[in-house]
Parts: sequence; structure tokens; C-alpha cells
Amino acid sequence: MAQPKGFEVQGKEKFNEFMKNLGFHRCEEDHYCYVKKYVDNYIIFVLYVDDMLIVGANMEEIYRLKKQLSENFKLKDLGSAKQILGMWISRDRYKGIMNLSQ
Repeated sequence: MAQPKGFEVQGKEKFNEFMKNLGFHRCEEDHYCYVKKYVDNYIIFVLYVDDMLIVGANMEEIYRLKKQLSENFKLKDLGSAKQILGMWISRDRYKGIMNLSQ
């Protein structure tokens, strides 16, 4: 992520570097989306203004990412997502995400 032109503050643009150091790759299509691939799964991290969404199959890795984020940035964990960007998320306890609606 880049700071808006004319509003750059030296030493304050650190999020992209932070994610890169954790092994995440920024998506070319959406620079606010990061992906980290593991041998048998992946984690997707999406940031939009002051909302974020973490999606992945390995809860241990998700908890590790949340811990690392909270140690470096001020954030509030609201638990499992029920809504983001106007989309409602419904899930099944055993099958995972079942439906996205807007």
C-alpha cells in the first residue's frame, strides 16, 4: 500500500513490508489483498480502510497471524465475520462458509 501523494509520512508506510516479512504476497489485482501459501492450504488477508478479513483452513496459522498483527498494530478482533463490505456471510459449523449475500 502506498500513502496518498502529498500525504507521505516517512517511516509510517510499514504494513506492506510487515506482511511481506511474514511471507505474504500482495495480489496484483487488488493491492489490499495478501495471500500466503502453505504446502496444503493458504491464508487470504483482505484489508479495506479499517476492516479486515482473514480466510483460511488452518486456524492455528490464522491465530498466529492475528497475534503478530496485534503485536504490531492497534486492532480489535471481532471474531468470526458475519458481514463485510455489505455482504452477509452465513456458515455451517462443519462445512464452513455456505453463502455470501448482498
